[in-house]
Amino acid sequence: MRACTRLILLVILTLAALLAPPPSRLLAVSPAGEDGATPAVGRAWPVGVRPRVLRGWEPPETAYGRGHRGVDLTAAPGTPVRAVAAGRVSFAGRVAGRGVVSVELTGTGDPPLRTTYEPVRASVTEGAEVGAGEVVGTVEPTGSHCTIPCVHWGLLQGDVYLDPLTLLPPWLLHRGPSRLLPVLGIPLPR
Repeated sequence: MRACTRLILLVILTLAALLAPPPSRLLAVSPAGEDGATPAVGRAWPVGVRPRVLRGWEPPETAYGRGHRGVDLTAAPGTPVRAVAAGRVSFAGRVAGRGVVSVELTGTGDPPLRTTYEPVRASVTEGAEVGAGEVVGTVEPTGSHCTIPCVHWGLLQGDVYLDPLTLLPPWLLHRGPSRLLPVLGIPLPR
């Protein structure tokens, strides 16, 4: 009887662990928007059309804890890096030997949302206004923390890191071919 009780308890705990939301959702902090969600103000990927995500956003448990405070996207050296949304360049320079461009996004609250891109050789200067999809620099050949060339794309509001993928509308995140469904109940044209 004790073995059966232990087995049932083990099954219950296993199911609870499998059905619980991943830690990243438990630790996610939403910016101060009207509905508590990040506004999907993005109009373009930072690199390419639909780059491969090498590593996703993994928020730390504490301010100085382990985690991944952005998203790594595949990008060959020399690839143009684009602003995902309109804003003002708040930084364009080097940090710890890496080229970094940071853009404060227009109309995203106080403090505003801010995207960061690295390693990037900036083609813009601090204070410049940029539009969605406008080139802000190119991927540098060195300085990436990835095992293959990539761009680290970050999102902050104040000093809180957020998931940058939440800036993009669902139609930009969709992967795979479009599918047309039949229209039923409408006569065919003659």
